[in-house]
Amino acid sequence: MPHLKHLPDMKRNEMLTFPAQVNHDTPWTPPARPLREARLALVTSAGLHRRGDPPFVSNHHEPDYSYRRLPADTPAAEILQSHASAGFDRSGIQRDLNTTYPVDRLRELLMRGAIGSLADSFYSFMGALRNVARLEQETAPAVAELLRQDGVEVVLLTPT
Repeated sequence: MPHLKHLPDMKRNEMLTFPAQVNHDTPWTPPARPLREARLALVTSAGLHRRGDPPFVSNHHEPDYSYRRLPADTPAAEILQSHASAGFDRSGIQRDLNTTYPVDRLRELLMRGAIGSLADSFYSFMGALRNVARLEQETAPAVAELLRQDGVEVVLLTPT
C-alpha cells in the first residue's frame, strides 16, 4: 500500500476520513476441539473470483457487497482479483496469491496433519466497503450459514 504522501490530494483526504469501524473488544470463541481435528475455511476481502465468474464491480456510488464462492480445490492460476483502488498495491498478490489467500499453505498444513480438514468452499468479498451494517446484516450471515452447512468450525480471515 502506498504512503499517504504519494496519493493524490483527493484520494489522501478520502483515506484520512474513511469511516472505519472501531471495535472496543475482540470477539473470541474458543475452538470446540484442537485445530488438528477441526474443519477450516478461508474467507478473504481481496475481491477474488474464479476465472469465468463475474468479477466484483464497484464504484463510489454503488459498491459491490456480494461474495464469490471459491471451491477449495480451485488451482491458484484460476483465481483472479478484481479489487482495484488507487490506494491498493496488487503487485504482491499478482506475484503470489498466498500473500492474501494462503490456500497453498493451508493445503500444506492439512498434509502435515495440523488441520483436520478443509471446507469444500472458501469465500471472497470485496475489500474497502464502507457500509459495515449491510455486510453484518446481509452477506456475512449468508456466508456464515453456508460455512455452517459445510461443517466449518474455524475460519481464517484474510483482510486485504
